[in-house]
Amino acid sequence: MGIGLLGFQTTIAHSVTLSGTGVHSGAEVAITFHPAEADSGIVFQRVVGEQTISEFKAVSSQVGNTDLCTILGFSPATSIATIEHVMAAIYALGLDNLLIEVQGAEMPIMDGSSAPFIEAIEQTGIKALSVKRRYIRILKPVRIESGASWSEFTPYDGMRFEVEIDFDSPLIGRQAWKGDITPSVFKTELSRARTFGFMRDVERMWAAGRGLGSSLENSVVIADDNTVINVEGLRYKDEFVRHKTLDAVGDLALAGAPFIGCYRSYRGGHKMNANALKALMSDPTAYEIVENAPQRQRSAPREVIAVSAP
Repeated sequence: MGIGLLGFQTTIAHSVTLSGTGVHSGAEVAITFHPAEADSGIVFQRVVGEQTISEFKAVSSQVGNTDLCTILGFSPATSIATIEHVMAAIYALGLDNLLIEVQGAEMPIMDGSSAPFIEAIEQTGIKALSVKRRYIRILKPVRIESGASWSEFTPYDGMRFEVEIDFDSPLIGRQAWKGDITPSVFKTELSRARTFGFMRDVERMWAAGRGLGSSLENSVVIADDNTVINVEGLRYKDEFVRHKTLDAVGDLALAGAPFIGCYRSYRGGHKMNANALKALMSDPTAYEIVENAPQRQRSAPREVIAVSAP
């Protein structure tokens, strides 16, 4: 299962700062990852100068708007946007406790992927703590539907994602990615997949005050003739579905703990991911909180201890 190898909660060894442009605001922003104690969880603080104006624990109950990105909070004056790429890196590397200080209203988009956050976290180092990690184990299927789109959780002995997209574009069309998430799988197969968009949507987004920081340096842009404008082309042949999977990993990290199960989606997105997670967490018969998650192996599994849900 990758992040279950230690069996104990983790944090980073030292603080580290990244800065860049906010993809929607176009403003310069900076974030600093700080180590945190066991059972702190992932906490975001929005700061102006030395003053903290808002604080959010990275859990599904704190999710506000999910149009184009995932936002913590319900007021633009205090919310923190575009957290999914950061959360995907945190989740895939098995980090349980962090304080993320944000100078700005959103995460820096960097190159449009999770790779810069992975690199920063690995450079500062990951430290094991003395408290056991908790997991959310899926006990029964939980499914939501919206038109032709659907998402579901199902029981599975591991942490698996099966994501399929279907775009009315000959460049993208129908693509699927399936796999168990481990740090190595995420780094090699998903972390470098960039956000993408269509040139035909640019003026509409700008008029709505969105995408003001988007550029060819942080987004894959698809022209009206269904070609990739970026000179370097795609990083993966199916980069589009890989990025949608990356987004799903980040969105489901808001469960508050790693889950043991399979998440499947068809024509999903931030809103479907958020609603599926809320549907799961609202049904206490669909999951249980456990410690010492079993490793996937042919021999007898390790004991799993049920504990009270937080």
